[in-house]
Amino acid sequence: MNQDPRDARIEELEAENRRLRRFLDEKGLPAELRHKVRNTLSMLRAIIRRSAETSDSVETYVAHLDGRADALARVLNALMRSVPEGIGLHSLVADELLVHLAREGEQVAIAGPSLRLRSGAAEVFAMAVHELAVNAVEHGALTVPQGHIRVAWTLSSPTEASGSPPKLTFVWEESGLEDVAPSPSHRGFGFEVLERSLRYELKADTDLTFEPHGLRCTISLPLPSQITVVEDEE
Repeated sequence: MNQDPRDARIEELEAENRRLRRFLDEKGLPAELRHKVRNTLSMLRAIIRRSAETSDSVETYVAHLDGRADALARVLNALMRSVPEGIGLHSLVADELLVHLAREGEQVAIAGPSLRLRSGAAEVFAMAVHELAVNAVEHGALTVPQGHIRVAWTLSSPTEASGSPPKLTFVWEESGLEDVAPSPSHRGFGFEVLERSLRYELKADTDLTFEPHGLRCTISLPLPSQITVVEDEE
């Protein structure tokens, strides 16, 4: 029996991951760096497996896997250039949309206070934005010339008595469509990132609403230590 090409590719990539983990251990790198790399490899492994499990053809699998791997590579490259401050949330969103030929000031509007994301938060947020952008290209606002995406985030300051961190609310809102279908019954990898990975990694609550004019996604989370507010930054 011929082996499914997806299974063969998964085995090959997982073997590479195992070799890289052994290399890191043998080189005696600092524990913090090893931890960060292991987390990235774990995310990549999840991307590989879940992309295969939720794709209905080899072609779809390859296309989605390539896009997700590229999104992860972009955020890792940005993190390496910006250490230790992390990368700006505005840049993260704008750069991902630009990959899909959606430019700020044309089909895209982005607004919110200056925030910088370090490793961990940056990676999972980048994957979430990637999945939203791909959905917009395949099914949403970026399928029509009049489509528009507005991305905005706010911070709410808690009272001193509560002792809790500020709350970040991130909203992705699409418009320009007509008669958007209700929430699909098939829950693929993109939904898993938005509804499970964000909750697991950042304690976030995600609400996906398929409104008549387009998708609205609201992500709310207590501001973690990996995300910092930057004063007087453009």
